[in-house]
Amino acid sequence: MKAISGKAMCKVLERNGWELKRTKSSHHIYGKPGVDVIVTVPVHGNRDLRTGTQKKIMKDAGLTENDLT
Repeated sequence: MKAISGKAMCKVLERNGWELKRTKSSHHIYGKPGVDVIVTVPVHGNRDLRTGTQKKIMKDAGLTENDLT
């Protein structure tokens, strides 16, 4: 899996219909109309997300590796 930063993950989520609901410190919290899931993305500069964190975000948001490009 291609590792991406928190900033890049935010852009991917927004491209797929997710909306930024609020920001708490360095965590961006996204929601999507009609979906009861909340996705939290840690944004720490341009550091890549840890593999497990990235997989969890992608699973919760219903994203695939093809969505990352």
